[in-house]
Amino acid sequence: MNKQEQEIRKKSPVQIKNKKASFEYFFVDTYTAGIVLTGTEIKSIRNGKVSLVDTYCAIYNGEIWVKNMYVAPYFYGSFANHSVRRDRKLLLTKREIKKLQEAEKTPGMTIVPTLIYIDEHGRAKMDIALAKGKKLYDKRQTLRDKEDRREMDRARKNF
Repeated sequence: MNKQEQEIRKKSPVQIKNKKASFEYFFVDTYTAGIVLTGTEIKSIRNGKVSLVDTYCAIYNGEIWVKNMYVAPYFYGSFANHSVRRDRKLLLTKREIKKLQEAEKTPGMTIVPTLIYIDEHGRAKMDIALAKGKKLYDKRQTLRDKEDRREMDRARKNF
């Protein structure tokens, strides 16, 4: 990820993160993918009405799909509203999909969404990560590190 991509993410009005994924997994490699959406879905995402909790990615027939992503119904949607938890196709190159498919075959590896944001052209993008599951002791260490950082920040504020 280069500096320009990082700047775009920071400037995005919508940034929905999957905080649970960073606690549950070690990220090995990350990719940025476009999402195929309907009209009411993109409007809900621009309003920030989306959740990545319990979301995962799967590869079928050379295509990558995001499963179980919650996009709230658009308030002004009427009869044309979308299904809330439908499968949505992600847009990656064939080379990237093939690489992910090979890596996913190894035990303990999975593909998880980490972030949804709006790019400078108004399109929804999703960062996905090839991830390896953490053991219980790794999760405990993550909690300890988080608590230590919090205490250090408090100590700095007191001085």
